[in-house]
Amino acid sequence: MKAVLPALARPMLQPRLPTGLDVAWFSTREEATEMARDAEIVWADMQRSAWTAEAVAGAEKLKWASTLYAGIDAFDTQLLKRRGAILTNGVGINALAVAEYAVMGVLVAAKRFDQVVRQADTREWTIAAPGTTELYETKALIVGYGAIGRLIGERLQAFGVAVDAVTRSGRDGTLTPDQWKPRIGEYDWVILAAPSTGDTHAMLGAAELEAMKPSAWLINIARGDMVDQDALIAALHARTIAGAFLDTVTPEPLPADHPMWTTPNAILTMHLSGRSQTKMFARAAALFLDNLDAFLTGKPLKNTVDLDAGY
Repeated sequence: MKAVLPALARPMLQPRLPTGLDVAWFSTREEATEMARDAEIVWADMQRSAWTAEAVAGAEKLKWASTLYAGIDAFDTQLLKRRGAILTNGVGINALAVAEYAVMGVLVAAKRFDQVVRQADTREWTIAAPGTTELYETKALIVGYGAIGRLIGERLQAFGVAVDAVTRSGRDGTLTPDQWKPRIGEYDWVILAAPSTGDTHAMLGAAELEAMKPSAWLINIARGDMVDQDALIAALHARTIAGAFLDTVTPEPLPADHPMWTTPNAILTMHLSGRSQTKMFARAAALFLDNLDAFLTGKPLKNTVDLDAGY
């Protein structure tokens, strides 16, 4: 059986790989695409998710594809389903880092630390704080309460933030997808942490932005396509919401001439939340090895994606 694996993970994987597994190690996009053509197992994560998806789509003998990323929207899930292939993702690998980034976004927005940094760059001492919001006794809505959403909620509650969450099922007292929009005006922080599916596309549009508090901030660490970006740009220009901390936008990478770069009170962090750590590959390698053992022995794999649901 042939497996295509990233050369970056070789020191962590090779000592623990079973004998008899035919392994090809890739370093470039071209190598990954070519090597994957006749492979049954493919872990082809690269800097661009579209490159990874391209390599996986070209693997005609594929039985199992592994990715360290939680979001799988770049993959052709129906193609994988037709081939009878399994897709496992990296839910939980980046959860701590992404959750910390989201909380940082709330703090940056509350204290307008972006403006503090810009003022410091001018070497001009100021006595007026750009941001004066205290997190204590504010309210947050977290749309998506999986591994990342729960960690965000726990950390915000430690600051005295009242947290409501949204799940598909409404489990454990959370709001259902049809309950949160009428209440969006109650919240100071609207945090998107849900998986990207057809149901979440542009779920935050002009009507929802209009209904938010003028003092509220949008924090998006999920996917850019969950927000009607044109409507968001218009809302920020009109000052109908206070601002947006955006780790994700659409498209990515964002073109240098895109208006979002210069939209007032938009803080862009270039999808760095999951990369703001040193343990990602080590955690991904450990998960892959656990799943490889399960795959080879016919046991259930961790983080198996529902190819119809998209997560």
